[in-house]
Amino acid sequence: MKSGRLEAFSDGVLAIVITIMVLEMKAPEDTSFEGLLTVLPTFTSYLLSFIYLGIYWNNHHHLMQATEKVNGAILWANLHLLFWLSLIPFATSWLGENHTASLPVALYGFILLMSAIAYRILEIALIKHHGKQHLLQKAINKGKKEIISTLSYVISIPLAFLNSWLSLACIVFVAILWIVPERNLENLLKEKTP
Repeated sequence: MKSGRLEAFSDGVLAIVITIMVLEMKAPEDTSFEGLLTVLPTFTSYLLSFIYLGIYWNNHHHLMQATEKVNGAILWANLHLLFWLSLIPFATSWLGENHTASLPVALYGFILLMSAIAYRILEIALIKHHGKQHLLQKAINKGKKEIISTLSYVISIPLAFLNSWLSLACIVFVAILWIVPERNLENLLKEKTP
């Protein structure tokens, strides 16, 4: 099977997830600057989630550009990733309304951890299907950012119950880490294309 439908479906789901997130943001009833400040935590959680979804979309796009074919395992791995990403609007809303509460921060970190694990499962399924000599293996086997990200998420979850601000700092750190995407796959794709 070719990867076009998988990529189109994933793009559609991510577009809907972002749309749901923005629709969750409610304008303040007060028309003053102070009224606008009351929605700052909600906007901040939206911005962080938007950045995360953008990072996943960008990396997923590059992953699919290197994908020549898919199978059932890849389809399920992709759905697994989309499941966790589709929970981001719920966590974003809860975090925005309760930005200093432990459980919303911990849940947000947990969903991001599960999204990262799901993305890795998708990478492994793609490498397994395409073979060890495929450019996916060459591009993905580094893993430093992935390890740092996973450890940061794992730390952020229990840390949320001790200090929610430090937990959020771990989560923001990972977003900053991934704002500049890995160039391995992109560079290998450029080399492959005449």
